[in-house]
Amino acid sequence: MSEQPSNAGGRTVTSGGANALWGSDVIAQALREQNIPYAALNPGASYRGLHDSLVNYLGNKAPKMIVCLHEEHAIGIAHGYSLVTNQPLIAIVHSNVGLMHATMGIFNAWCNRAPVVILGATGPVDAMKRRPWIDWIHTCADQGALIRGYTKWDDQPASPGAAVEAIRRAFQISMARPCGPVYVNLDAAVQEMPLDAAPKMEPVKRFAPPADLEPPRAMVEAAVKALAAAKNPLILSGRCTRSEEGWKKRVELAEWIGARVITSSKDAASFPTTHPAYAGEVPWRLRPNILELVKNSDCIVSLDWVDAGGTINQAFPPGDSTSPTVINISNDHVVHNGWSMDYQILPAADVWLPVTSEAGVTALLEGLAKANVAKKPKATRAVPKVAPPEKTSGAYGVADLARLFSAAIVDEKVCIIARSLGWPPNANTVEHPLDFLGSNGGGGVGGGPGMAVGAGLALRDKHPGRLPVAILGDGDFMMGSNAFWSAANQEIPLLVIVANNRSYFNDEEHQRHIAHDRHRPEENAHVGQRIEGPAPDLVAVAKAQGGWDGELVTNIEDVPAALKRGLAAVKSGKRWVIDAIVAPEYVRRPLVEHV
Repeated sequence: MSEQPSNAGGRTVTSGGANALWGSDVIAQALREQNIPYAALNPGASYRGLHDSLVNYLGNKAPKMIVCLHEEHAIGIAHGYSLVTNQPLIAIVHSNVGLMHATMGIFNAWCNRAPVVILGATGPVDAMKRRPWIDWIHTCADQGALIRGYTKWDDQPASPGAAVEAIRRAFQISMARPCGPVYVNLDAAVQEMPLDAAPKMEPVKRFAPPADLEPPRAMVEAAVKALAAAKNPLILSGRCTRSEEGWKKRVELAEWIGARVITSSKDAASFPTTHPAYAGEVPWRLRPNILELVKNSDCIVSLDWVDAGGTINQAFPPGDSTSPTVINISNDHVVHNGWSMDYQILPAADVWLPVTSEAGVTALLEGLAKANVAKKPKATRAVPKVAPPEKTSGAYGVADLARLFSAAIVDEKVCIIARSLGWPPNANTVEHPLDFLGSNGGGGVGGGPGMAVGAGLALRDKHPGRLPVAILGDGDFMMGSNAFWSAANQEIPLLVIVANNRSYFNDEEHQRHIAHDRHRPEENAHVGQRIEGPAPDLVAVAKAQGGWDGELVTNIEDVPAALKRGLAAVKSGKRWVIDAIVAPEYVRRPLVEHV
């Protein structure tokens, strides 16, 4: 290999000719061996070596690059993709500055326990190899510290061989449940290092992520004994995968023990809303009829429920002698740390199965069969339906939009990727794990568009018969709107419905509450909150990304036809946005009562 010094972009490197092997080539090959189809990225010079290898060494395929206009969208696309597939995508961000842009998306993925493998880069760690000024401001001593509180693991490998190991470890850790984002920071000098040969490594198949653990036998027996004795069991159906087998087993468990089941608006679909055992959807506070159901239960099974302690404590305050037996099935404790309090209040439990919800349910079913616990008679409760809106003309609210949307998709196979804050509970029929993907995890406004694009990408590739629909708030839409350029660039079908109240309305409610407590004018709550004067043209914003179309809908009589046009557009492979102007309100009452 010839070694002729050159000055590429101000940094001295060694040229080895057309057949040379570089550190970044080895890193790119390590990505390919993971069988990941895409790498979502915002370009940056800190990983110019890797970028070249992805294009000129791998041919921009397996993984194929998806160009994003903001690093947060790169994370969001990978996050959304994982919600559909249970598999990670690669997201690549530029140096410390790109990582700082990406942090909100990473926190969303962390709170959603979503597997995302993030690659970053730094200017050369060796100060003698840094270009004047720019490499210095793009180099920091511990880049991973920026996100260490909300990632499962991070590393900064110092050689191409170490980079391969780091990437293998990253995928292994990210995909071991509870899943989560991981970060590998690549030294620019390592990427641009000439090599005589690739480092010798073990076959990648020897580094697969571990299978879910099984719970201790004694704990399963204790749980089965409690369930066999229960008269009014309740299942809190929380975090789970998109597995149809897991879905069927949750239904089987509920039927076997005669349990009622509630789900959370924070989590993806985990139980059919049309099943007689279904009791309703919980936002974060228990409405009166659900609260009564919890109070009447004598055994609660928590399936990796977000904030199990906070939910149960609403019905049984700490120290309440009437508290039911609690069976907690969750291994989420293994990722809890001292920085993020997303683990919520410590839940009290009588039996704890420290495993995933799927592994726990499987063990309970096997335990019930082994103990010859008789199956309860199947429930025969009537399944309520969403009623049409009462009004037929003029302005409309969020509940009206939800009712009309429910009617529009009754004969369609839809995946609701997201729902806006304030969308009413029990507004949508759920009969499949992909019918609803839950919240963005961390409550970060602006994450919805990127996640919608990523989920739409996964649905296009893996489930082409299912229509991707994201219901976003106007603030979320505006903060992340240029994520929609990537959807157009990759020709991803997507329907976006904006429940547009032209306000950061969540904060209006907070200001109204504060004003009430302080005996000040509540009518001033909107000041500093409204997105008006002028009101942004959201359809024009979407169209400006290229490859999008849509319409503004201000009157309820126009909503059904607009929804029909939007669904038809997505069926034909297009991208469509409906800017639905709704009243500034949140709907806390469910559209239907299941209890």
